[in-house]
Amino acid sequence: MKPEGSVTSLQDRPMPRWSLGSGSGLRYGSFVNSLASLTSKAEEKPAISPRQAYVAIAVLCYVNLLNYMERYTIAGVLGNIQKFFDISDSTAGLLQTVFICSFLLLAPLFGYLGDRYNRKYIMIGGLSVWLVTAAGSSLVTESYFWLLVLLRALVGIGEASYSTIAPTIISDLFTGGQRSVMICVFYIFIPVGSGLGYIVGAGCATLTGDWRWALRITPILGLVGLVLLVFLCPNPVRGAAETHGEGVTERSSYLEDVKYLLKNKSYVWSSFGVTAMAFLTGALAFWMPTFLSRAQVTQGIRPPCNKEPCDHTDSYIFGAVTVATGVLGGSLGTGLSRWFRDKVPNADPLICAIGMLGSAPCLFITIFVASSSIPATYVFIFLGELLLSLNWAVLADILLYVVIPTRRATAEALQITVCHLLGDAGSPYLIGTISDAIREAKPKTYDWRFRSLKYSLLVCPFVGILGGLFFLMTSLYVTEDKKAAQQFVEETPPPPQQGPAPESSMDLSNRSTE
Repeated sequence: MKPEGSVTSLQDRPMPRWSLGSGSGLRYGSFVNSLASLTSKAEEKPAISPRQAYVAIAVLCYVNLLNYMERYTIAGVLGNIQKFFDISDSTAGLLQTVFICSFLLLAPLFGYLGDRYNRKYIMIGGLSVWLVTAAGSSLVTESYFWLLVLLRALVGIGEASYSTIAPTIISDLFTGGQRSVMICVFYIFIPVGSGLGYIVGAGCATLTGDWRWALRITPILGLVGLVLLVFLCPNPVRGAAETHGEGVTERSSYLEDVKYLLKNKSYVWSSFGVTAMAFLTGALAFWMPTFLSRAQVTQGIRPPCNKEPCDHTDSYIFGAVTVATGVLGGSLGTGLSRWFRDKVPNADPLICAIGMLGSAPCLFITIFVASSSIPATYVFIFLGELLLSLNWAVLADILLYVVIPTRRATAEALQITVCHLLGDAGSPYLIGTISDAIREAKPKTYDWRFRSLKYSLLVCPFVGILGGLFFLMTSLYVTEDKKAAQQFVEETPPPPQQGPAPESSMDLSNRSTE
């Protein structure tokens, strides 16, 4: 009888094939193959050396840093953009929404391609699109806001290819505890890149007096990343880390892949949890610098910005807080995961649940204390972001060890689609729309500009609680799903190789007596 939490059975499995070159070409039972089986595993050389693997992770981390820097540069100069194009909060939120929508709509396509074709070439093509469209968005004039919206949507195409595929390459370069560490390093660059996006964007706008220069710095740095990706990033065979460089492939349709993932309960529940986290972080990342700026205008700490250059102090501070909490939280989350994983088999989703549930009261206090004390507000922002950052690397690790190697890109893609579709694709626009609706019925004062945004942000703590409950559900199934994925890789034998059969030991014996 199959355990309740198990998601993989013999009937569910696709017909596996080991990668070309994975075997010696000898049939089982042959005399020569029996002798070959006595050879020490230590003599086998991995397809990719450790040095190549570390260089590859450095390149992937650098591009991931630029990926998130570019994504949040817009938020760092949002006030400038609103004044330049004369747009409302809801219209400004549309910039992030169209970017995320194109990102999520194309993620399934790149997931399908990433499980079947050369992942390096797909990433290079996507990054090239990203560089061209990101640079082009900095050339838009004040009469063509619709063009800026279109280019932001096209930027999402490039980022979808990279974010979907890069984690699966890391999973094929490392395994076990080493993979957890490398995934941690990779995902730490999400909050680090996001924080630097605010800082670099605001800094460029201040130095040049033109917010459009903020959108040009990441494409310039991205050219370096493209060259590094071309020459230094390998394309390991799928499952290489688990099979000592041999790899594993399978014959399965996209529909079979989706059915497999829908039966994987820990994958489904963790995807819901990631969705709640995406909603929360997307709304806060886009609106928090603006919220803090309006709070200080209300308190009389600074005058309202009526012309450029505006005061970008809040973008600098919020960016620095995001970087610090990303590094600390990501490292702490991975450390807790490695410490408790052997003692508590379902420790990873429990860590994520604690992070989400703990951040909710911190965010609630942040929203209300902003009207009276900016230093206290930053303290609770720090605590809330630290707790949320516990989850970045742990979430990715959960997906990689509960899904078999040849379906990981599809799993990444579908999770990206769901979490962005129901998460940060709509949360900035939703917050802006609620803020506009509240302000419509109130006096047109700076105080109500702040208070309308304040009340709209109250959605975030409740979504955080919901996300924590989703991760608690994940913890009920993750142990069995992890065992099922490991069992699939360990128990999949290589099929007999094509070509003429070698002589058996009986044939050799007969020939020696002639």
